Amino acid sequence: MTFLNNGLISNLFSNEKTLIDEAKEQIKEAYREDPRPWVVGYSGGKDSTVVVQLVFEALAELPSDERSKKVYVISSDTLVETPLIINSINTTLSRIQNKALELELPIETHKVRPEPENSFWVNLIGKGYPSPSQNFRWCTDRLKIEPANAFVMSKVSTFGEVIMVLGVREDESVSRGNSIREHTIKGHRFMRHSTLSNAYVYAPIRNFTLDDVWSYLLNSPSPWGDDNNELYRLYQDSNSGECPLVIDQNIKESAGSCGNSRFGCWVCTVVTEDKALTGFIQSGHDWMKPLLDFRNWLTSIRDQRNMRMKHRMNGQIYFRDVKVIEEDEQKFVLIPKKAARKERKIPFEQFEVVEKEEHRNYIAKNNIDLSSPEDHMVLFRSHEETLDGQIVEKYAQLGLGPYTIEARKEILTRLLAVQRTISHPDDDSYELISEEELKEIRRVWFKQGEWNYSVPDIYQKVYGDNASINWEVDDLPMLDQEQVSQLSLLCQEFNVDLKVMKKLINIEKDFAGYKIRRGLNNEIGKVLQQDYLHL
Repeated sequence: MTFLNNGLISNLFSNEKTLIDEAKEQIKEAYREDPRPWVVGYSGGKDSTVVVQLVFEALAELPSDERSKKVYVISSDTLVETPLIINSINTTLSRIQNKALELELPIETHKVRPEPENSFWVNLIGKGYPSPSQNFRWCTDRLKIEPANAFVMSKVSTFGEVIMVLGVREDESVSRGNSIREHTIKGHRFMRHSTLSNAYVYAPIRNFTLDDVWSYLLNSPSPWGDDNNELYRLYQDSNSGECPLVIDQNIKESAGSCGNSRFGCWVCTVVTEDKALTGFIQSGHDWMKPLLDFRNWLTSIRDQRNMRMKHRMNGQIYFRDVKVIEEDEQKFVLIPKKAARKERKIPFEQFEVVEKEEHRNYIAKNNIDLSSPEDHMVLFRSHEETLDGQIVEKYAQLGLGPYTIEARKEILTRLLAVQRTISHPDDDSYELISEEELKEIRRVWFKQGEWNYSVPDIYQKVYGDNASINWEVDDLPMLDQEQVSQLSLLCQEFNVDLKVMKKLINIEKDFAGYKIRRGLNNEIGKVLQQDYLHL
């Protein structure tokens, strides 16, 4: 990120006033064009701040009788935002609302967040989703797109159509510029939203350059009392850029990862290095170092085979190809580099080789539990014919699925330990994971067959006498430890998978009491159709 210095800022372009005046006039025209309400995306960064400030100033300049429709300023709180940024956003939203009320502007501020069952920690620790990567970036949809879209659609249901006002610029990147131009209809001010029906997109600063953005912010006082110089310093401290409010898949893909240049999630594992968090720490915010250490550890364990199940969440088994190379007359299995993990070479003789078509018999014969941390050193071999008719050997390992329950317990323990020790200088109540999320994780584990008091026990272990959560009685296991042991013996006697039996019992509990138990057979079918049961 290249910033303007104060010397450059003092030498503003002669047409700067014209540029801003023109932008505000266009905003006024767009606002008066029709009765559709506006939803303005605010992420806390430079571009979205410019848009909100321009809209605010434009509305303030309109006669009161022309302020005919609502403008909703929304910000996305993923619940894992970088602490300094979310504090700044909260303060700004409050100031915007107060100043709008004072000036009688039709502006409302809202903060959208994921439902507890879709939060980052419930997905990762509760359900076992591996931490996000470039190839599996599940977080953006659940934490940003869905909450923002839910808000937009609630307004669509009320007003019929809405306009989304976003701080996207064509010169941010080649992909962003292409995406904006692709969705632009010549002669039309508003772009149709790519996924939400009856929603349109308006980009009032699409032609702004980076210099235009900063020169406006640093020379136009914030109408609600923020210090834009503080925002400028925040960018310098973080060595980072802005993570936009993402509202659809096209924006998600064109934005790429928010990890290298963003004000976003402190726990982002999509990139190798979190430059924003590192930048804040180097700028003197040492109290955030435990967050960076935890984030780096979480990145490092993502592809450790002893941390992951060897089947997908739906029970499906799959394979991941590995290369076998020869060096100095010795064969090695090459484990490719992924994320922060280095490329590794493991001697071929450390592996047992099994024909791929025999994988089911091998797993069943050796009584291998694919959901356990144990990683059996086995390669599955197949043979393929090349274009010139040669037969070559191919090798693969069982593909990785969700985190094991043991890994999830370790992640939760470490997270709570960081939460207990970290000290936010401006927020005594700052927490990394909420009580609501902890209870949701407990419910998810319970449904997956973890009938012990695992979450309360982990919380008690970390917090000791300071533990203060009241756990719901409804979440108590249906069977005590002795009954579970008896169930386990019966499952062994009749060769029934204990985990499956627990899931079936949980399903029966969920449907108990209903006169018409519609969907029961479907839920039972999902459990019984999992691959690993039919080895």
